[in-house]
Amino acid sequence: MDPETLTIGFARRMTAYKRAALILSDLEMLRKVNRRGKIQLIFAGKAQPDDGAGKQIIRDIFRTIETLKEEIKIVFLENYDMDLAAKMVAGVDVWLNTPTRPYEASGTSGMKAAHNGVVNFSVLDGWWIEGWIEGVTGWAIGPQPDEKLSEEEARFAELNDLYNKLYYIIVPMYYERKDEWFRLINNSIGMVAYYFNTHRMMRRYVTYAYL
Repeated sequence: MDPETLTIGFARRMTAYKRAALILSDLEMLRKVNRRGKIQLIFAGKAQPDDGAGKQIIRDIFRTIETLKEEIKIVFLENYDMDLAAKMVAGVDVWLNTPTRPYEASGTSGMKAAHNGVVNFSVLDGWWIEGWIEGVTGWAIGPQPDEKLSEEEARFAELNDLYNKLYYIIVPMYYERKDEWFRLINNSIGMVAYYFNTHRMMRRYVTYAYL
């Protein structure tokens, strides 16, 4: 991997609703993004033993790795665990989250990424609805939480948003406007990490659940 290349990370349980391979849905658009500015993708995660759909997602990612091996660097890291997660949330530039709404329970990996100055790029579901300020703490993918769309309509909107923001906003900012990128990094820590942490969690448990 090239440490100077924009690195996008996705590390979660491999199951259908988390849609790990959504970014790989349109390889021509991904190639177009890569021509604008080089990107590299890191995937990690495990499927439950009886989750056939989750295992198929991993196979699909490996097929895409082979298809794009001469163009875009994509890796899938095996044996995902806490140590590997710690390295990933500290080592990538963008943390990608693409669940099917409204099934994301929380999304704590994105919070951990923010604590490491990583910029979140996520569907508006789970915690990101609270943490997201467009272009300030990161970027949203697709429709607003209150928009009533079918799953097919939402997916179409999400894919358009995902590729367009990568092409027109994220890649150019990373390579051409470093001051703006560093501001996002600082905002991830200063505006997100200070609020989404275990101190707040325990305080809310104590005051709302236990007392």
